[in-house]
Amino acid sequence: MKISRLVALSSSLLLGAVLALTGAATANAATSVDYVALGDSYSSGVGSGSYDSASGDCKRSTKAYPALWAAANSPASFAFTACSGARTGDVTAGQLGPLSASTDLVSISIGGNDAGFADVMTTCVLQSESTCLSRIATARSYVDSTLPGKLDSVYTAIRSKAPSAHVVVLGYPRFYKIGGSCLAGLSETERSAINSASDYLNAATAKRAADHGFTFSDVASRFTGHEICSGSAWLHSVNWLNIGESYHPTAAGQSGGYLPALNSVV
Repeated sequence: MKISRLVALSSSLLLGAVLALTGAATANAATSVDYVALGDSYSSGVGSGSYDSASGDCKRSTKAYPALWAAANSPASFAFTACSGARTGDVTAGQLGPLSASTDLVSISIGGNDAGFADVMTTCVLQSESTCLSRIATARSYVDSTLPGKLDSVYTAIRSKAPSAHVVVLGYPRFYKIGGSCLAGLSETERSAINSASDYLNAATAKRAADHGFTFSDVASRFTGHEICSGSAWLHSVNWLNIGESYHPTAAGQSGGYLPALNSVV
C-alpha cells in the first residue's frame, strides 16, 4: 500500500515537473520570437477602433489581431506596418523594412484592395443588381489574370528579406449570412455573389501562399454565424457616417475571428 502511494506521488511530481517545463518552454519560445505584421486594413484593424494616432491614415489598432497576439505572447520584438488601403505594391514599397534574417514570424492579409473590393461594394450598394454582378465578374477576372503575379511579387520579397520566417497569410471572411435578418439593401443574389467572390479570392490567395511555402489560414469558417445579417455580426455593414469602417471586422471580429486563425497555425 505504501509502495503504491509512493509510486503515485512520484508520478504526480514527475507529471507536474514535465508540465512546468513545457509551460516554461512555450513561454520562452514566444518571448524569443521576432514578429512582423504586414498587410491591409484587415490586418491594421480598421473597424475595431482604438487607433494609434502615430499610425495616421494607416489606422493601426491596439485591437487588431497582430497587436492582440503580441500583447498575449510578449515576443522579443514586434513591428506593425500593416496599413489601411494597402495594395500589394504598397507592401513591397513601404512595409518590409523591419524584415530581416532574424525575423521568425510574419503575418499578412493582402489582395482585396488589388481586386477592387471597395469599388465592388460601392457599386453593389449604389447601383443595380445587374451592374453589381458585372462588377463582381470583373473582379473575379482580375483574380484569375493579374492578382497571382502581384501576390508572387510580395511573397518573393518577404521570403528574400526573411528567409527563415514562418509566414502566415490570412484570408477574408464571407460578408453576408444568406437568408439572414437584413430586410433591406442588397438582394440575396448580390449577397451570394459577394460571398462567392470572397471565397474565390481566398482560394487564389491560398494557392499562391502554398506555392511559396507559406501557411494560409482561412477565417471564413470562424466568422460563420457572425456575418452581416446574422444578428450577431462581427463585420460592419455600410456606415454612411464612417464609410471607411464599412465591411471591416469589429473588435469582436479581430479577437474572435482573426486572432484564433493566427493562433491555430503559430
